[in-house]
Amino acid sequence: MLNELQNEIIALKKDKNAIILAHNYQTGDIQEIADFIGDSLELCIKASEIEDTELIVFCGVDFMAETAAILNPDKRIVLPDKNAGCPMAHMLTADELKTYKKRYPDAAVVLYVNTLAEAKAEADILCTSANAVKIVESLKEERILFGPDMNLAWFVSHQIKDKEIIPAPEGGHCYVHKMFNLGDLYFLREKYPDGDILVHPECDPEVQEYADYILSTGGMMKHVAESNKKIFIIGTEVDLVTRLKRENPDKTIIPALNDAICENMKLTTLNKVKNSLINQEFEVKVPKDTAEKAKVAIDRMLKAS
Repeated sequence: MLNELQNEIIALKKDKNAIILAHNYQTGDIQEIADFIGDSLELCIKASEIEDTELIVFCGVDFMAETAAILNPDKRIVLPDKNAGCPMAHMLTADELKTYKKRYPDAAVVLYVNTLAEAKAEADILCTSANAVKIVESLKEERILFGPDMNLAWFVSHQIKDKEIIPAPEGGHCYVHKMFNLGDLYFLREKYPDGDILVHPECDPEVQEYADYILSTGGMMKHVAESNKKIFIIGTEVDLVTRLKRENPDKTIIPALNDAICENMKLTTLNKVKNSLINQEFEVKVPKDTAEKAKVAIDRMLKAS
């Protein structure tokens, strides 16, 4: 049952002709008032399809709101907390990427959607954790500059043997997914021998190799819903577990690590969502030239997906 503040937000949303998009890593109370919940690819596609609304409240982090702004230049995109950034996205600036491009002029540039708009504008095509392998396979180039997550780059290189995958930058990572380790997984495997271990491709290689499945958050949702198994150990941010439990009440969902919390995602609160609807704060804008260049890479990804 929704609380009073949640009901206020739903009423405001209708009054303002707004929709709320929420990433899977948002807290449960945010998920409950969202019009759409998803992973990076799902939210990109949903943002590109939105027509009959004037205001999009993006409950996520900066690069996601930027992507929505690029795909919806005639709409107001607001981020409930202006400080909700993605540390990994900030690990690769446009200038750093230009340096890599000069160093590897024959390489195609594939960037994870978890990048800032200024870097997207320098990419040939984007990808998400769900479609990274498919995107790289679609390219004719044998050498690929891939950034900013080194573990997703490793995952792609492990799947595609006939291309050289060059991480850019060399140490790009998600601090949440770097928390997972083999010791925790060994313990959980022993405790729940019949459970499936699902981990995100942003996890370290040894964690990926030990897991039963390496999946995006959307892939995890699909796997748990369709599997005949009853126990699942989830190696990603803890609030995906919140959603999985809510949508699969007949199954046992166990976080691989209770402390796997993205503090940046948690900056979004119900009160901040309410404020963003009332005052249309904080608006996210992308310079026109940057947006036009970045949109080319985004459109290529959406078409290839």
